[in-house]
Amino acid sequence: MSSSAVLRRALLALAVVALALWTALTTSPRLGLDLRGGTRIVLETQDAPGVRADAQATDRALEVLRKRVDGLGVAEPSLARSGENRIVVELPGLRDPREAAEVIGRTAQLTIHAVTGPSGGPAREPAADGDRVLADPDAAPGSAGFLALAAPALTGDGVKSADAVLDATGGRGWTVDLAFRDDAAADWARLTGEAACAPAGDHARRVAIVLDGRIVSAPSMQTGVPCGGGIAGGATQITGGFSAQEARDLAALVEGGALPVPVTTVEQSTVGPTLGAEAIRASALAAVIGLACTGAFVIAVYRLLGLLATIALLLYGLISYAAVVALGATLTLPGLAGFVLAVGIAVDANVLVFERAREEYAALGRSAPDRDPRRPLAAAFGKAWSAVADSNVTTLLAAGLLFAFATGPVKGFGVTLAIGVLASMVTAMVITRLLADAALALPAVRRRPAVTGMAGLGRLRTRLNRRTPRLMVHRRRWFTVSTALLLVALAGIGVRGVELGVEFTGGRDVRYAATRPVDADAARAAVAAAGFPDAVVQTTGDGGRDVTVRVGETGDEAHARITEAVTGAAGPVTVERDDLIGPSLGGELRTHALLALGLAVAAQLVYLSVRFRWTYAAAAVAAMAQDVLLVVGLFAWLGKPVDSVFLAALLTVVGYSVNDSVVVLDRLRELRRKGGRLPLADLADRAVAQTLPRTVNTGMGALFVLAALAVLGGDTLTDFSVALLAGVLLGMASTVFTALPLTVTLETRSPAPTRPAAPRPASADRTGAVV
Repeated sequence: MSSSAVLRRALLALAVVALALWTALTTSPRLGLDLRGGTRIVLETQDAPGVRADAQATDRALEVLRKRVDGLGVAEPSLARSGENRIVVELPGLRDPREAAEVIGRTAQLTIHAVTGPSGGPAREPAADGDRVLADPDAAPGSAGFLALAAPALTGDGVKSADAVLDATGGRGWTVDLAFRDDAAADWARLTGEAACAPAGDHARRVAIVLDGRIVSAPSMQTGVPCGGGIAGGATQITGGFSAQEARDLAALVEGGALPVPVTTVEQSTVGPTLGAEAIRASALAAVIGLACTGAFVIAVYRLLGLLATIALLLYGLISYAAVVALGATLTLPGLAGFVLAVGIAVDANVLVFERAREEYAALGRSAPDRDPRRPLAAAFGKAWSAVADSNVTTLLAAGLLFAFATGPVKGFGVTLAIGVLASMVTAMVITRLLADAALALPAVRRRPAVTGMAGLGRLRTRLNRRTPRLMVHRRRWFTVSTALLLVALAGIGVRGVELGVEFTGGRDVRYAATRPVDADAARAAVAAAGFPDAVVQTTGDGGRDVTVRVGETGDEAHARITEAVTGAAGPVTVERDDLIGPSLGGELRTHALLALGLAVAAQLVYLSVRFRWTYAAAAVAAMAQDVLLVVGLFAWLGKPVDSVFLAALLTVVGYSVNDSVVVLDRLRELRRKGGRLPLADLADRAVAQTLPRTVNTGMGALFVLAALAVLGGDTLTDFSVALLAGVLLGMASTVFTALPLTVTLETRSPAPTRPAAPRPASADRTGAVV
């Protein structure tokens, strides 16, 4: 490589690192609600008479909801349309989702009526001319008083502003002050002027303010209001014995206006701030421990190159974090897991290059006049690029599917995983190479090739070279073992069943934190006695202090009864997390999950068919499908719930499994081009022997991180880590015992067409005669 090219790469790497450092120091991350605490509500707009809940109607409803949320006083709220008829509302710091859902989801139809007189009958719906009878809010306690109302004279559209005000001088407590727009102000003056003409004590002297079919205030005109003149200035007060919060909520509703279409809550999630803080600390600690173990392992195996790779890994962490922050992506709990996991995956490209560099260095021979370590390293980077690109593309496909089909926090996992993969390619192929070139150019390093880590093939590779394992001879044995494992997994799915989480079935999942250890049987009995015999009750955490209850009911009344039952069995409890999923949304998420898995398989098959023969692609995808079924079967036998976080783990297994198979199949393809007439089975055995050190070393890097997450990551990340731990181990095994044997079998039965040999050009002697 020319000095100018090296200089350009160095300047590019320096600019990237400097920009990443500046971004990380000057920009705060955008934390999801599962990390900072708060409430997330997903609303679905519904068709109304004469109005279709399309994208335009949803956008109008979004603007109304934005005004209402602003009136709640929540810091940094977030509202966004999702799809055609869904609105996602995120309210950081809000711990009472029932209050928020009640305020922002009401239709808020504000109307103002003239009172025509008292009525002894019950409330009735509006007649054809708009007249209606509603309960009198000022009736004496215990009496059933009603007011007959005329057709609406004013609607909420005429309200210019609404403010909650404490009337300290008049003694009326909290009121809502209304200001009307110009046209509505004239209507208000006319309405109050007509009411003022009625004699004192007459009901017709009152004006009724109705919100959502209920009279919230029916003030009587004071004696100072002139007959026919009314209240000028377009202002009035709504009184009704409100508390401070009730007045603020009412003001937010009135000022926000009426929703153009009804809305219903299809998803609701609340996370306490302490739970998010613990998740951040646990994930950060897992990242530090995992990275330290991975770095120590890589240094022990590859020495100087391993040290340089560890430095590149640290820079990888900086670059990928800065990219997440700069893009404004929301960092969620699964996103943190994706970020930590990508640290383990990032070592893969370095290991691929280093193992290839060892081969290239050994190929120089001891008698070579110039054993400059930079030459084999440069050749290694060039030859490893194909496997690095193919393996990372498969992971990017899985991350893309997560982003396209997942919702909420899992979408964040797909974003951070994709950013991590791209950042790992930059650090491995650019930064590691620059550091290695600079280090290997030092005379002291060139005089001591053993320090570089390239001088030997490693113990495992040396043993495999001495005696190449004859694995492909026993293909039928491996097929039998794989079939037996699949039958065990399918038996677990069929016998134990797959326990779908509330995200896929609909229902409510509440996590309580108690002050003392809780007996699981006692909590289960208490919840069953409260009327929920089918509820799933589990205790987790430190000494069983956390109680998780999953039920199919989603109403607030059911939630209150369950909380009361848990309190009776566990003592005082606090709600750490509360997830509510409507049945329609659960079915939709379940469909999306199956679609994402199906598309993942199809995408991998298409991509690998383009890069390899269809036989290679079919074998790799079959091994991947086997890994997925085995992980699902494991969760079925363990009785662990299958939710969106598990889906993220499963799609990551898809990417990792194919990633591992691609590396070995790429080496098999290379050996076939050089292998002459050696049988394909022997070439496959050689491919295993040459790539197994990479498989083991890369797997160890991922296992260190996943083990740290499993131990330190809390309940949610523990299940995530268990699924990935199983997937990584199964992926390493399925490559050798499923993908390669199946490739050999398919290639034997359907060999590639033989290409005709190119005609050899005639040679000429020194005199120019053709011979």
